[in-house]
Amino acid sequence: MAQQSHFYAMLSRMKYINRWGLMNNTRYENLSEHSLQVAMIAHCLVLIHNKRFGGNLNGERAALLAIYHDATEIITGDMPTPIKYFNPDIKNAYKDIETQAANKLTSMLPDDFKEEMEQIIKISGSDDEKLKLFVKAADKLSALIKCIEEIKMGNTEFEKAKESTKNALDKMNIPEVKVFEQEFLPSFYLTLDDQD
Repeated sequence: MAQQSHFYAMLSRMKYINRWGLMNNTRYENLSEHSLQVAMIAHCLVLIHNKRFGGNLNGERAALLAIYHDATEIITGDMPTPIKYFNPDIKNAYKDIETQAANKLTSMLPDDFKEEMEQIIKISGSDDEKLKLFVKAADKLSALIKCIEEIKMGNTEFEKAKESTKNALDKMNIPEVKVFEQEFLPSFYLTLDDQD
């Protein structure tokens, strides 16, 4: 009889992890919603890379990596960015905690799944390192979109977060992000009726 695995049941708990814990939200965003949006945006960034800049990366792989990019937060919770990056000691300690959480998650898998899923959750391999940059940018774009949505609802608390997120994206200096910002981001400022 096969041994039971708790891995996917644990992943289903992503919907219980709320993001932006220190902020007053007009609408809460959970980790499942965020991961889906990051996956769609990461896929888009790779499409831009391949179609507009002559690249040859795997967009589906980028989407898959993005789906799992915050999976460790099932165990750690969502650590607010100002705390996570407060100083190098806290940043390094949190990286260690994330590694331990990734190990805990992958330990729940059947042995024949572990190697492949570790490569996804821990993002290892040279091609994945290239895709990791797009996943990170997609993560920031998702945060920027959240800020835009909150500000549209009259929540001025997200204005500073929007500014710092935009600055972080600009510092990444990724041409594909610039294309996304020019072609896709403006629609997030519009109402549904304006998107005809």
